[in-house]
Amino acid sequence: MKEVMITINGKICTAPEGSTILEAARKNNIEIPTLCFLKEINEIGACRMCVVEVKGARSLVTACVYPISEGMEITTNSKKVFDSRRVTLELILSTHERKCLSCIRSGNCELQKLCKEFNVADEDYFNGENCEYEFDDSAVHMVRNNNKCILCRRCVAACSKWQAVGVIGPNDRGFNTHIGSAYEQNLGDVPCISCGQCNVSLFVQRGQFMKKTRHKRFGRPWKIQRSM
Repeated sequence: MKEVMITINGKICTAPEGSTILEAARKNNIEIPTLCFLKEINEIGACRMCVVEVKGARSLVTACVYPISEGMEITTNSKKVFDSRRVTLELILSTHERKCLSCIRSGNCELQKLCKEFNVADEDYFNGENCEYEFDDSAVHMVRNNNKCILCRRCVAACSKWQAVGVIGPNDRGFNTHIGSAYEQNLGDVPCISCGQCNVSLFVQRGQFMKKTRHKRFGRPWKIQRSM
């Protein structure tokens, strides 16, 4: 396959023709953060965490869906990019249940890690009206807490594309958008096959889905390492 020459942060890089900026960056060991990206499963640019600067572009572009071209000049670490990603995280936190100390993902959470990396000091900066969802423990195998959902749609992609089941998806529109089943049915009332792939797809993200065996007691990463 033809190689395309581009510049990332002043460094000349090559990547296969047809690659996205994210793929090209990762091939050249340049880190670009993502929250919604799952290769070949969920490449939708929904979270906006992977935004980068491209010379000549009118605005920041999402690296996970933007294709590279010969001679493209890309900047992934400018102040404009950093500030945009931090504001995105602050907006995500404004509708997120911020009970990190009691969350099963605490210490092993992509969102938490990125907030530290981008110096999100004021988690209440964009506080305002918020949607509250009931805890769904109707399914045999897991519980669902939509108050922790960041609408990355990883679980939706896993359910529909990995398993071809499609019992969950985005409901409503705009501010009221949330992940649920048809007609707002509980997870235990739809033909879910209890495969757990929605949970696997979010494994290091946050505690929206969790196995029932882990709901009350969950080994924290630092405790697990200490006992080994």
